[in-house]
Order: sequence, then structure tokens, then C-alpha cells
Amino acid sequence: MIAVGCGENLANYVKNVESVLIMTIAIAQADYENQEHRMLIPMLLNEYACDPMGGGEPLKPSVRDALVDELVKVPGAITLLAFNDSEPVGLMNSFIGFSTFAAKPLINIHDVYVRQQWRGQGVSSLMLQRIEQIARELNCCKLTLEVLSNNRSAMKSYIKFGFSDYQLDPETGNALFWQKALT
Repeated sequence: MIAVGCGENLANYVKNVESVLIMTIAIAQADYENQEHRMLIPMLLNEYACDPMGGGEPLKPSVRDALVDELVKVPGAITLLAFNDSEPVGLMNSFIGFSTFAAKPLINIHDVYVRQQWRGQGVSSLMLQRIEQIARELNCCKLTLEVLSNNRSAMKSYIKFGFSDYQLDPETGNALFWQKALT
């Protein structure tokens, strides 16, 4: 038992202890057949899409409705859900790919989302730890991800976790992630 001195505010002490005890984050690999997970995946991805770092626009209803059924069809799709007790606080969608230069699988982290009120509390680090554990179990050679150049907080988290920009040779420059929309 910790004694609280006469000059200390007991209410603040109890509040601080409660905040430490309340935050119990669990990372679960989503089960695409689980009805709760089937509801949470499009809900959290839609929140991410509405965030400025996700494009600032909600997902189309047809995308939300089809998302989990389409994920089921993708070999190597991995979705992680972060919970504080039963409250969903984060989402990570990743996909197993293949490195031809290493002749081994890799995992590309495609979406990372932490709800606003949970940012800065280590939720993304816990999801990154779990996906790295999965990658090691699958004998993957690396993890990859893309990040918006102005998403400084995410970049800071990824750098802290060991990610860096990608280059084969400094003279040829850094790899860039490009896209061509087909729809």
C-alpha cells in the first residue's frame, strides 16, 4: 500500500492509479466469421477513412458492406483488432506478399488506425509487435508499410519500431510507393 502525504491530493492520486489500471490493451487476430469482428472491421476502417490521414471521406456503403466478405477471399489477409477490455480501439489490415530478392514471404501492413482518444498510448506499437510475431512465425523476411509524408506522428512510431525508408543502393535513391487507379 502506498501512503499519500498530507500535501498530496488524494483524488488526483486515485485518478492516476485508475487510469493505469483501466488501460489493458489486447490485440486479437480477427476471425472473419465472428459477427462482432465482421461489424468492427468496416466500422473502424470507415473511421480511418474519415480521418484526414485516411482521405477524409467515408467509405462507400457498398465497400463497407462487402469488405469482410472480400477480405475472406484474399489469401494471406490478416486483420488485427485492438481492444481496451471490450472497447475496440484500433485496427490493422495486413497482407502476406513475397520478396523475390529474398525468396521468402513478407507482410505488407496496409492500414493502421487507432481511435483518436487512444492515440499516443502505445496501441499501434502493440499491433506492430503482434504483426511482427506473426511474420516471424511465417518465416517472413520483412515487414513493409506505406505512410503519408505528412503523418509525422505515425512516422515517429514506425521509426521507433525500426522501420525506415527503403533503398537498394543510396546512389539509386529511395523507393517510392505509386499507384494507378483502375476504377
